[in-house]
Amino acid sequence: MSKMTNAEDFTSAVSTALPYLRRYGRALTGDQSTGDKYAAAALEALLLDRETATQASSVKVGLFKVFHSLWKSSGAPVGDSETGLRATAQRHLSRLTENTREALLLSTIEDFNLSEVSEIMQIDGSEAEHLVGLARTEMEDAISGSVMIIEDEAIIAMDLETVVADMGHRVTGIARTRDEANALAKADKPDLILSDIQLADNSSGIDAVNDILADYGGIPVIFITAFPERLLTGERKEPAFLISKPYSENQVRSAVSQAMFFSSTETLSS
Repeated sequence: MSKMTNAEDFTSAVSTALPYLRRYGRALTGDQSTGDKYAAAALEALLLDRETATQASSVKVGLFKVFHSLWKSSGAPVGDSETGLRATAQRHLSRLTENTREALLLSTIEDFNLSEVSEIMQIDGSEAEHLVGLARTEMEDAISGSVMIIEDEAIIAMDLETVVADMGHRVTGIARTRDEANALAKADKPDLILSDIQLADNSSGIDAVNDILADYGGIPVIFITAFPERLLTGERKEPAFLISKPYSENQVRSAVSQAMFFSSTETLSS
């Protein structure tokens, strides 16, 4: 048990975990604003009653546990008033087994072990393991499409291409620069974009993505970066889907499956 009593240490631990709680909320809801609101509500609840965090196996686990309690009490909402692409996403979500997406995100994107997942979700370890496996099957079978990769490191690009193709998606191509990305998108519009932040000619993957979204919109995007906390501040327009470098195959598979449900069309800040 963490049994943390020092106020300064507690505050530091919460501050360190908060960006990743935002990432979880955004991936869970498919939207920066909605995800950040849940994270803010969890933070407020935790600061009013620290016992959940201080009695948890870690402050981070306690913070995520508070988030999950709020999320569950709200009914993990799947709205029926959406239109267009988000309505399609919500229809897909409504067909998934309860709690599967949460378990998958916690274990893959957020890299909690099964014991921590069960603690956060307040379920036993065998159920957590079952939910993670079921989530992978349900989400990967639910939807497929075309994926564009923006990545200047050849080995990473080939690895991403292999993972995406093994999932049953078609890779439209690999772009190493902003200009190549724009040309590739115009030649073959993707259903999903996987993008690094810093590209070969010092151009920005964010700028490349914004160019493409300005032309097409409605395309979900996953950013891959060695510095995820820089895009999880909650202070500006930021990605809904984010993978940390170095990443695992399971993280990529989970993020791609999640992002295929959603569309993120807001302009991001470099």
